Amino acid sequence: MQIQERTKVVVFDLGGTLMEYKGMPLNWEEYYYQGLQNVNRRNRLNLREEEVLESVRVLKAYNPRNSGREYEVAPEVIFRDAAAGWPARPEIETIIDDFFSGMSLRAHTFDYTEAVISQCRRSGLHVACLTDLPNGMPDRLFRSAITAIEPLLDLYVSSQICGARKPNRKGIDYIASYFGTDVSEILLIGDEKKDETTAINAGCGFMYISEFLKNNPEFYGNCGEESGSYNRRRARNRKKEII
Repeated sequence: MQIQERTKVVVFDLGGTLMEYKGMPLNWEEYYYQGLQNVNRRNRLNLREEEVLESVRVLKAYNPRNSGREYEVAPEVIFRDAAAGWPARPEIETIIDDFFSGMSLRAHTFDYTEAVISQCRRSGLHVACLTDLPNGMPDRLFRSAITAIEPLLDLYVSSQICGARKPNRKGIDYIASYFGTDVSEILLIGDEKKDETTAINAGCGFMYISEFLKNNPEFYGNCGEESGSYNRRRARNRKKEII
């Protein structure tokens, strides 16, 4: 499928589409214990095992891949609830920072990313992103991982900014309002079924990133090997996905 002439705005999903956290599955809940133990160690909290496990349970309950929630919840609320039973509690921002640093996250931008965005803009298209933040991650931490991408975009929209998570259509409506376009003039490009469902719910166009790279080689130049490794990587990750 080619980009249609009526398209005025291309909206990219980020995680799994233009970037990834190396080695991380789609569902991060298996890393919650690791992150919480880092909070425990760094702040010398001496939490008991059952206290850590209760915090893991709370985080899992908030996890959208488990709960199916489409509304966004502030990270401060999530971690305040997760730490509610601790005998002593550092500042919430400290808990959040230590939790995610304990996961040893390594952000990686795909080789084709800059070329794809730049070519879209050269073609006269507006380029935005619409990303669901990892459970409990604030915008400031996620944006620090995409410093190579964000300056290339006309608009950055996260689930925290628009207040809803995919497949809710609210993010697409937010973008359409910003650019003064009809949703039918928007093309969403992503890597998951929920991205496609978002497009259906909003009434905009949709392409999987693998399809886009295959059918629009002029948008990414000589990145065929990256595209192939992308498909193999997504196949592995889908095996780990918990809906």
